[in-house]
Amino acid sequence: MVDTRTPAQRRHIMQSVGQKDTGPELAIRRALHRLGYRFRLHAKKLPGAP
Repeated sequence: MVDTRTPAQRRHIMQSVGQKDTGPELAIRRALHRLGYRFRLHAKKLPGAP
């Protein structure tokens, strides 16, 4: 499949894609916090690595 975007257009699109702290993610985290759940986002004690 041929890319129909120029490299500059593709770069702009990829840069605008949010990877963390998106609106839905923050809404869920706020709701959980209001319900009394406490957690860490990047706990080092959890197994695995991305």
